[in-house]
Amino acid sequence: MIPDKAPGEDVYQATCDLRKEAHVPSFEKYKELYLKSVENPEEFWGDVAKDFFWKSKHTGQFLDYNFDVTKGKVYIKCMEGAITNICYNVLDRNVHDKKMGDKVAFFWEGNEPGDELKVTYRELLKQVCKMANVLKSLGVKKGDRISIYMPMVVELVVAMLACARIGAVHSIVFAGFSAESLCERILDSQCSLLITADGFYRGDKLINLKMIADDALEKCTEKNFSVQKCIMLKHLSKDGSLLPEGSQSPPAKRACSDLQVPWNPEVDLCWHTLMEEASDECEPEWCQSEDPLFILYTSGSTGKPKGVLHTVSGYMLYTASTFKYVFDHQPDDVYWCTADIGWITGHSYITYGPLANGATSVLFEGLPTYPDVSRMWEIVDKYQVTKFYTAPTAIRLLMKYGSGPVQKFTRRSLKVLGTVGEPINPEAWLWYYNVVGEKRCPVVDTFWQTETGGHVLTPLPAATPMKPGSAAFPFFGVVPAILNESGEELEGPNEGYLVFKQPWPGVMRTVYGNHERFETTYFKKFPGYYVTGDGCRRDKDGYLWITGRIDDMLNVSGHLLSTAEVESALVEHEAVAEAAVVSHPHPVKGESLYCFITLKDGFDYTISLEAQLKKQVREKIGAIATPDYMQNAPGLPKTRSGKIMRRVLRKIARNERDLGDVSTLADCTVIEQLFQNRCNTA
Repeated sequence: MIPDKAPGEDVYQATCDLRKEAHVPSFEKYKELYLKSVENPEEFWGDVAKDFFWKSKHTGQFLDYNFDVTKGKVYIKCMEGAITNICYNVLDRNVHDKKMGDKVAFFWEGNEPGDELKVTYRELLKQVCKMANVLKSLGVKKGDRISIYMPMVVELVVAMLACARIGAVHSIVFAGFSAESLCERILDSQCSLLITADGFYRGDKLINLKMIADDALEKCTEKNFSVQKCIMLKHLSKDGSLLPEGSQSPPAKRACSDLQVPWNPEVDLCWHTLMEEASDECEPEWCQSEDPLFILYTSGSTGKPKGVLHTVSGYMLYTASTFKYVFDHQPDDVYWCTADIGWITGHSYITYGPLANGATSVLFEGLPTYPDVSRMWEIVDKYQVTKFYTAPTAIRLLMKYGSGPVQKFTRRSLKVLGTVGEPINPEAWLWYYNVVGEKRCPVVDTFWQTETGGHVLTPLPAATPMKPGSAAFPFFGVVPAILNESGEELEGPNEGYLVFKQPWPGVMRTVYGNHERFETTYFKKFPGYYVTGDGCRRDKDGYLWITGRIDDMLNVSGHLLSTAEVESALVEHEAVAEAAVVSHPHPVKGESLYCFITLKDGFDYTISLEAQLKKQVREKIGAIATPDYMQNAPGLPKTRSGKIMRRVLRKIARNERDLGDVSTLADCTVIEQLFQNRCNTA
């Protein structure tokens, strides 16, 4: 898997200066640590664990697991018997033990330039303790689920860490999701309380978050589930809105007089009023290693989102170590991850991983193109960012504007660049490396999933010779394999299913409330292996290249969407008899949604109907799922057993006439009709 020597000239090397200070300064050192991590995981992770506080040590095996469904229930346990608290470890430990109370935890940069603040570790700890006491005063107990639906503000970090402090389980829902999506997630996890905000700006667009949250709570009530209380942060609304007296106003530059905030005094509580009355000291709830930490929903191929469950100790160790090594974190770094905390990237690499390392981070509310396309590089210079982590979608978007907007700012502080969310195409990689990093910053192209908790395939900045577009090699403790359709391991240069042979501390433990679905989704196809759902190619030098999803999933701008989920939203329209959704290449998003629509008798396919269907998808799932292309499909290509041949539909969407074997089609005449009706995607 790992070459004995660095491969040839088609690779890029880190600078000598970076290697001098690096935690892993060479490929030889990487190999040494990697072998230790897979051959003696107890010693390797035990060394990592020494840096954290444990109320009591673990008993028995460090990692205990079963990946083989034929041998019984699938399970993963890490440091069973140990007792700790992750909030204590990322805040109290840094403030009290490491004397870092005055160090900046976050520079917050608002949507509007000039709207900013900074919060130190000591200030963050006090705010978290206050909110933890608020939650306790409302009857929240260890194990209770709390839904959080907030913009990218410091209070979002406060809310999630307050949950962790008292042993409550946070379920964060991306603030771009619809009321229907929020309702579905609240119902699945049976959340007892919702934390939200009045609203926020995304660029120049005003989002009335409280109105969407109220709509979601109403939908919950219609489905016979009631959320008892809703805490609302006053982020935009000015005095005089429908809010209790005595609550703080936002800065004038952010305040919005147009925002109409619905208020139900029987349910709604003001964040600011509650916090004013709360103590800033709160003893943490000491948790078992395998107690749940959070639930985060990811799209499932059946259409119903899966509640990925992560637990305390293993997730803490894994996010801390991946952050330290993959970004080569140093004490004086200023780190910026542009993701939203509503996704796993924000959980692991804005909140838990950086804070566990005592890092200073930038927390950004806005968009990369607002108010102009130089915004990101302006922020890099403003805060002297050294380590920068963003999505290929953002890179491709900014590439369109050329190098000029980038070169308006120096970016001299940058040392490491990272990408996340989807495989990066070599063209975008080279632009990122050459233009943004000026050929001196390694690019760490990280592959991982909501389910993995942290990076599983990645270069290390000073150690790994980089190939543009390759995720390179496994992180410590991760043992990948490539399988063929029969489940046989393939050696050497080859392509097939990417799987993992053993767990690492941060891997998910179950699908919340549905362990059978966990086993079916990840372990039944190839017993004994964790199945990622992604294809992978290994080249002659042992480098791994992710080739994309194998199941019915799409990766749109780094957001994983289920074709079944979109199809379900489409067929709820009274005019639609059947819908099939496939991926189509997109120059910025990576993939986009191409929808084939079959209408019921008596309905006509019109531009107005298309607009209605797009609106329905946005309302059911969120704006990120809005289809780019919709095509009238009087019939769909089906096998004689009635299964839709999505492989054929993908070819039609891309106007590729080489369809391969279509001998199992029940009716071949539908193919030509679909080609004639296809959308212009040029």
